[in-house]
This record gives sequence, structure tokens and C-alpha cells, in this order.
Amino acid sequence: MLELTGRSWPSAGGLARRSFLKIGSVGLGAAGIGGLALPDLMAHRASAAAGSGKSAKNDTAVILFWMAGGPSQNDTFDPKPDASEIVRGPFKTIDTAVPGMRFSDQLPHLAKVADRLSVVRSIHHTHAVHDDASHWVQTGSPLLFAREQGQKQPAQGAVVSKLRGSCKEGVPPYVCIPEAYSSRRGFYQNAAFLGARHNPVAGGGDPKYGQYKLPEFSLPADLTFERIGDRRALSDSLNALSRQVDRHPAVAALDDTRSQAYDLVSGAAAREAFDLSREPDTLRDRYGRHFWGQSALLARRLVEAGVTFVTINLYEAEVDWWDDHSVIETGLRKRLPRFDQSLAALIADLQDRGLAERVLVGAFGEFGRSPKVDAKGGRGHWPGAMSAVLSGGGLRSGQVVGSTTADGGAPKDRPLSPGDLAATMYRVLGIDHEQFIHDAQNRPHRVLEQGKPIGELFG
Repeated sequence: MLELTGRSWPSAGGLARRSFLKIGSVGLGAAGIGGLALPDLMAHRASAAAGSGKSAKNDTAVILFWMAGGPSQNDTFDPKPDASEIVRGPFKTIDTAVPGMRFSDQLPHLAKVADRLSVVRSIHHTHAVHDDASHWVQTGSPLLFAREQGQKQPAQGAVVSKLRGSCKEGVPPYVCIPEAYSSRRGFYQNAAFLGARHNPVAGGGDPKYGQYKLPEFSLPADLTFERIGDRRALSDSLNALSRQVDRHPAVAALDDTRSQAYDLVSGAAAREAFDLSREPDTLRDRYGRHFWGQSALLARRLVEAGVTFVTINLYEAEVDWWDDHSVIETGLRKRLPRFDQSLAALIADLQDRGLAERVLVGAFGEFGRSPKVDAKGGRGHWPGAMSAVLSGGGLRSGQVVGSTTADGGAPKDRPLSPGDLAATMYRVLGIDHEQFIHDAQNRPHRVLEQGKPIGELFG
């Protein structure tokens, strides 16, 4: 049996699945027809059916640092140094490479590359529950009681898979590192009505121990590519017979899936993209020898190889997630240095490699934190204001868009929504956010029902 990534992860629906790809014994079931047991997530191009609404191809890409739990705007990118201590929080502020733009003193590396950043400080919405807020920010669509209802709209990466596909053949369009979690609240990163073929590929790794584990692309000793070729020939014959008696769309869709899966296994592009050992030790050290740092380096390798959308889930058991209800100083002193190092290294590396203009890097969570530190030393959920950091992708940099009130609790000017943030990313990717995509019943759904690109970023 050939496996890519030997580790099993739960799917968004709670069913165990292999995180990448498996070639096993020949079978004729819906999941294993023709000898390929696939979780559908390797079918990375949109349906070839007429009217699929594909956008024009380009080579832009997105890397999203997903800060699940909700990072504090006052303690990161929208500090309030002149406010009272209960608002200001535990950290000092520092100058950045952009005059007048100040960050928390826990972000010295990002302060040095601030001229390559745009900080949007005035994003807000009305959903204070992790699941509801995450569904809104990751899909651009508001949904109450999201945990009970399940994901209703496709995540941005899934829309990209549908409308753009990968930038190069032989690699998937949409990857989540280490996976699209279902074990924590607030991860709505799957394809919903677009179907499992547009779910993200799991990039691998083990956040529990803060270590990155490479996907296993090697063949078992008794299985050669020649044998795989023989199995493919046999499965092609079986499928030709099957098509004569069963032309169900779900079965027909596996033809393209099988072909792409075989190409990934037999080709070098995907294997090489996931192989961090090809990077020099000095660069790996610069990113940080921790899960977030190595994930950021992996993301750069993936977009360089042709992946279109990569989400890095910034959760580790060692440092927890960004839901700082108590002792926010302790949590952020663990988390911010890793975040600062890995994000700044990625931004600089993309610039050095000539990729900054085509790769947009974003960092944000589902909401901000309350303006005042509470009696437990923490900050509660606060959708009234949040910050987002954007870099590259051809956007204007070295600027702040919008501002918040003196306590950081609400937009003071230029109020913006999660839909505006999503529309901005879609514009970078060449996707018309007002077009329609269709579900399995061919019912139309607008990519975004609300929101438009943030004009200040497109000077």
C-alpha cells in the first residue's frame, strides 16, 4: 500500500480519513473504484462541466496564518500606549520601519519589515462565538449556531480550488498545515456544498508535540512504480466496464481524481515540495525550529511549487491557541515570539526569492479581544474590532488602513467587514467575488453575498 502521510486525522465531519492519498487493493466501491482509495481531496481542479464559472488562470497565491481563538488587537498590531493599564495591557510598544506605525514590543522582527505590511485595524462583525465568527471570517458568510448547523459555505481555499485550481500541474490547489481541524472550535476550512474533491490536502505534522513530520512519499519495498502502472492499467479496464453500467456523476468524477492522484505519486513535484530537508539549515533556523516556523517554510515551498492557497493553523498544545481568557501575558509571551519570527522570516524570504508580488500573506483570527483586561488577567471575545496583517500579492504596503477608538473596542473610521477581507484576497487571486458557483444540485450561490475589496490596498 502506498501512503502519502502515514498519519490519520479526523475529517470535518468527524470521520477518520487519511490525510493525503492511498493506493491499495483493487475495488469497485465508490471510495475505492479502480484500486484507488481516495478521500476526494486530491481532485484539485474544478469540474470540467460547462458553466462551472472558472476564473481566468493566473499564478498568484495566498498563505494564511490562521490565528484561531482570536488574537488581541491591543497587544499586537493596534497598541494603545497612552491608555490606562487596564486597556494598554502588559506590553510596551516599539517603533517600526514605518514612521508612526507602532507594534507590541513582542513583535520586533515584524517591526523591521513593517514597510512590507499593511495593517487593517478596523475589521469588525457581530458574532462573538468562535464557531460563528470563524465561519464568517473563513468563508465570508455569516452563520449563527455554526457548530450545530455545520459548515454551510465553502472556505476561501475551497473556492480557489473550484475556480482557479493549482498554479501548476502535479500539486494540489489547497493545503492546510497540519490539517483542517475538527477537534477544536472555530475551524471552517472545508468545501461544504462544493464537495469533498475541493477539501484541503493535509500538509502533515504533529502540532501536539510542536514538531513537523514530513509526509511519507516513499514506496514500500515490494511496490514499484511498474507495479503501480500495472494496477492502473487494470483499474482503467475495470472502469471502462463500469462506465457502461453506471454513469453516476460521483463515479464519473473519480476518473479525473484517479488521474491526478497517479500523477502526484509518480511525479516529483509534490514530493519535492513537501521535503524541507532540501532547505539549508541557516534558513530553517531563521524561520525557527518550531512547528510554526517550519510550517511557514513549508508553505513557501508549496506556493513556489504551484499550490494556490495554504492555510497554516497556528495552534500548538505547547502554547495553546489564541483564546486568552486568563493571564493573557503568559500566553502571548509564549506565542508571539514564534509568530513574529516565522511570519517575518516568510515575508523576507518571499521578497528575496522574487515571490512577494505574486504571493499574498495574511495573518488574522476570527475576532479580537475585549478592550479591558479582566480580573483574571485575560481578555474576552470581542468581534467589535480586530486587526488583520497583509503583505505581498501586489498590495500597497507600509500603511495602516482604518483605526479604532481610544480603547481599541470599535472602529473609529473606515469600518470594514470579514467580507471585505475575503473580497480582497479573491481580487489578488483573480477571482470575481460576485460570480456564482453551483452546488451538487446545480443551485447557484454567489461567491460572496457581501463585501468588496479594500480600495486602499490596491493603489
